[in-house]
Amino acid sequence: MSMGMSMFFFTSTSTPLYSEAWTPRSAGAYAGTCIFLIIFAIILRALFTAKTFLEYRALEGALKRRYVVTANQQMVTDKAFNDANSVTGILTTNGMEENVRIVEAPTRHVQPFRFSVDLPRAIIMTLISGVGYLLMLAVMTYNVGYFLSVLAGAFIGELALSRFNQGSMSM
Repeated sequence: MSMGMSMFFFTSTSTPLYSEAWTPRSAGAYAGTCIFLIIFAIILRALFTAKTFLEYRALEGALKRRYVVTANQQMVTDKAFNDANSVTGILTTNGMEENVRIVEAPTRHVQPFRFSVDLPRAIIMTLISGVGYLLMLAVMTYNVGYFLSVLAGAFIGELALSRFNQGSMSM
């Protein structure tokens, strides 16, 4: 029998993971390797959750950001007044009426490059890619235990963390 890569699932408890040095030599070592893969897959889901939190924090910061109007530039109020999509209305609060102009915030606005936002985003995406590729390599060994461990970790991680990955977060 040749030592080539198997192209079918098998159930050996001595399949190397990532290198020849990481070859389980006992059932306990194999179980430990499977537990590692479960935790590693949970970490991948946690990284996606952390990315969601970073994105939310960056958006929240962008929405709270204040801008300074410099000389020779149109004021924000002038832009709102000249906006064809804006409408006027009367706002009533505690018996006081005030004329207001209602404008829409841009819904598709790309934020400018900010090192404090884009560097953590790039780092976490690199970590996500690295962990994802390492999990893919574990699955590509075609070892049933490794495959099921990665699936179990994805399930547990998603079960525990998916509620934090919703599109609109309210904290």
